[in-house]
Amino acid sequence: MPGRHVTDCQMRFYMKLRQTKTAAIAAAKSGFSVASAYRHEKDPRLPSCKQMPRDRRRPDPIAAVWDSEIVPLLISAPGLRAVAIFEEIRRRHPELDAGVRRTVERRIRDWRARFGPDQEVIFRQTHEPGRMGLSDFTDMADLSITVAGQALDHRLYHFRLVYSGFEHAHVVLGGESYVALAEGLQNALWALGGTPVEHRSDSLSAAFRNLESGAREDLTRRYDALCAHYGMEPTRNNTGVAHENGSIESSHGHLKKTVEDAVLLRGTRDFADLAAYRRFIDEVVGRHNAKFGPRIDAERATLQALPGRRTADFEEAIVTVTSSSGFVLRKVFYSTPSRLIGHRLRVRLYDDRLDVYLGASLQMTMPRGRAQANGKHDHVVDYRHVIHSLRRKPMALMGLVYRDKLFPRQAYARAFEVMQGRLPPRAACRIMVDLLALAHERACEAELAEQLSRDLDGGRLPDMKALRALFAPDAATLPDIVVHYAPLSDYDELATVRVGEAA
Repeated sequence: MPGRHVTDCQMRFYMKLRQTKTAAIAAAKSGFSVASAYRHEKDPRLPSCKQMPRDRRRPDPIAAVWDSEIVPLLISAPGLRAVAIFEEIRRRHPELDAGVRRTVERRIRDWRARFGPDQEVIFRQTHEPGRMGLSDFTDMADLSITVAGQALDHRLYHFRLVYSGFEHAHVVLGGESYVALAEGLQNALWALGGTPVEHRSDSLSAAFRNLESGAREDLTRRYDALCAHYGMEPTRNNTGVAHENGSIESSHGHLKKTVEDAVLLRGTRDFADLAAYRRFIDEVVGRHNAKFGPRIDAERATLQALPGRRTADFEEAIVTVTSSSGFVLRKVFYSTPSRLIGHRLRVRLYDDRLDVYLGASLQMTMPRGRAQANGKHDHVVDYRHVIHSLRRKPMALMGLVYRDKLFPRQAYARAFEVMQGRLPPRAACRIMVDLLALAHERACEAELAEQLSRDLDGGRLPDMKALRALFAPDAATLPDIVVHYAPLSDYDELATVRVGEAA
C-alpha cells in the first residue's frame, strides 16, 4: 500500500505466488503495486537485506563513562546487576539523565553477550525406562495446613521416576533425615511394585547437619546398604547444583501447586488428624499418577523385582527409665508407665513415632517429639502414666516441669488456670488431679473436657461431686452374670478308670 514499506513476509508470499501467477496478480495478492513488483524482480533480495546500516542520529549519552568506568565494573564484578551499575554511575555523575537507563542496560547486555564470561551449560538427557528414580524433600509451610486446629510443621518426601513421571509423596513431620528418607523411599517402591536401577538424591546435607564425622560415616553406610537391599545404585548430585536433580526439583512446584488447588477446592485447610491429611495427599498424588497410567505401566514392566521384605527404616537407641517415670531421647522427655522405672528399654525411632521394647516385647507406641527451635527440651507426656502417684502428691502439680504437656486437652489447662486465680493453690491442685483421675478411671476424657468448657463458659468452677455423679457407670447397663457351679460328682467321675477304654 502507498506510504508503507514492503515487508519480508510480503516478499516471500509474492515470490511463492510468482511461480504460478503473473506479476500483477501476485503483487495484488501480496499487497503492493505492480511497479514495486517489477522493481523487486530486478533485485529479489528480501527488503531487510537491502537496508543500509543506520548511523547514530544523536550523541552517545554514555560515551564518556562507558570505556572508563562501566566496562571496568563489568570486568571486575561479572555478577553485578545492570541497574546497580546504572545507579552507581549516576551517583558518580549526577548530571547523567535518568532516561538513559534502558540504553545502559541494553549496552551492558550486548557487551556481556560478546565479552562476558562463559555460562554453565545444561545438557538435556535421554531417559530410559526403569533406569532412574529421584528423591528429595520440599517444605510445605506456605500452605498453612492445620490438624485439629493446630499448625502442622511438616514437609513432603517426594519420589519420582524420571521416565514415566510416577510420583509418591509422604508427609514428614521432622526435618530431612535418614529415617524420613528410608521410610518414604520404601513406601514409594512398594507402592510402585519394583525398583529402578539407579536412585539419585541430593547431597543429604540437611540429614548430615550437626553430625559428628563418625555419625556421618554411619549414615552414609546405612544409606548405601538401603540402596543395596533394593538393588539400586546410589548417586548424588553436587552440593548446591539443583538442576542436576532437576527432574524432581521442577516437580516440587507442580506438586505444591496441585495440593494448594486441592485444598482450595476442599474449602478448608484444617484436617481432623494426621491420618486424614496423609490420605488427602495420597489422593492428590494418585490422581496425578492416573493421568500417566499407560506410561507408568510400561515402565513398571522394566523395573527390578522387589526384595522379599522391607529393611529397617528406623534408628535404634537404648534408654533407661528414670525415677521420673520416663526417659530422655534427642532432647525430648517421654513418660512411661512407672512399672518400667529402672529398666533399660530399646527404642525404635521413626519419623512420627517411637516403638518401645522391653527385651523383644513391644511395650507401647508413642508420638515422637522434637526439641524446640531455641534448643530447649520438649516433653511428650501421658497423664495416665503418673496419675496414680500424682493423686498421692497433688501439690507436685504446681511446679511440675512438664505441667503444660500433662493436660490432654485445652479445656483441662484452661480449668487449672481459672482455679489458680480463684482458689488456694492446694485446693486447685487437688481438684485438677481429681479431674485427671476421673478422666482416666471413667474413660471420659473427651466428654469431661466438653463439660468443663461448658462450666467455665458459664462462670462455674468444676464441681467434683456433680462430675463424679455425671460420669458414674450406669447400673442399668451392667450385665447380670449368673455363675453355674459344676456338681462335685463330676470330679469323682474324672478319677474313675474303666478297663478296656482308650486312655
